[in-house]
Amino acid sequence: MQWPDLQKLRDDRDDAASSSDTTRDSHARRPCGALLGTGDRMREVRDLIGRVADTDVTVLILGESGTGKELVARAIHAASPRCERMFMKVNCAALPAELLESELFGFDRGAFTGAIQHKPGKFEFANHGTMFLDEITEMSPPLQPKLLQVLEAGEFARLGGRQDVRVDVRVVAATNRNLELAVADGHFREDLFFRLNVVCIALPPLRQRRDEIPALTQHFLEYYAERYHKPAPALAHDTLRMFGAYDWPGNVRELESLIKRMVILGTPYEPDMGPVPAIAPALAPDVAPAPVLPPVPPIVPCTASLKDIGRTAAREAERELIYRTLEQTRWNRRAAAEILGVSYKALLYKIKEADLDSVS
Repeated sequence: MQWPDLQKLRDDRDDAASSSDTTRDSHARRPCGALLGTGDRMREVRDLIGRVADTDVTVLILGESGTGKELVARAIHAASPRCERMFMKVNCAALPAELLESELFGFDRGAFTGAIQHKPGKFEFANHGTMFLDEITEMSPPLQPKLLQVLEAGEFARLGGRQDVRVDVRVVAATNRNLELAVADGHFREDLFFRLNVVCIALPPLRQRRDEIPALTQHFLEYYAERYHKPAPALAHDTLRMFGAYDWPGNVRELESLIKRMVILGTPYEPDMGPVPAIAPALAPDVAPAPVLPPVPPIVPCTASLKDIGRTAAREAERELIYRTLEQTRWNRRAAAEILGVSYKALLYKIKEADLDSVS
């Protein structure tokens, strides 16, 4: 991949940003690279944002971790008539089902032990604004009918409440999983899926936008150089070639994090800054291949059901992904957690659960 003329990159980036006012806010230089790009798919994404922003329809955003789903939700809100009101984000995977219900819908005094006073939920705070429900597929089945009631009737009951609360909230939901598959296996309500999927915006992974990697790289270099008052490090052609060949499992977020480290450290790309050379062996022949992950002992008997076999396969796939990511980051657990899109504590737990501590 050739490194284009820098001024052309700036012009292309500005044209992409100006093609839709939805990507603009008071921070004109914010790192909104996930929404930039001159390819057909990103133009379609920006076009959809512009067409739905001034309505109140529910929007479902699909895309892998790190593709910019929250940026799309914020862009929709910023370009909507609700832009002066609250934008409320709730990650449905961050809390257990019981806590998520009280977080979303609040509770009245005496609803449970320790509920000594009334507490409004996020939906009340977001009244006349926008609610962004991230990782919507992680919402437990018992809680889904309550969300469906909000979407259909604009009302809900607090925990322990005797009266319904009415709200006017625009809901934007996002997931990195196959929602139709979740409906098929009974984990997600079909009627709720139809309510959420009024307009669907699908974000492409960065590996399908390889021709836009140089422009995104330049965008992040300029942004973080200005933010941290540091010079932008020069990038060699071989480095950019590796960037173009790497699959970026963490997508734009991973690229942004790598560029941020480069600017802060004040050096060009070096192997200990990220996993790129290990993933592009053809471009870095001196890098030793990663050791093969020891096989997982069989834990499902031959009489297991298809569901048990599916769970085991998912567990083995997760273990394999965690291991390879740790190898890519030379067992830098914080960097691996960032790439995988999980918290540092959650990754430590999964490493222990998968018995990967002994492998390192």
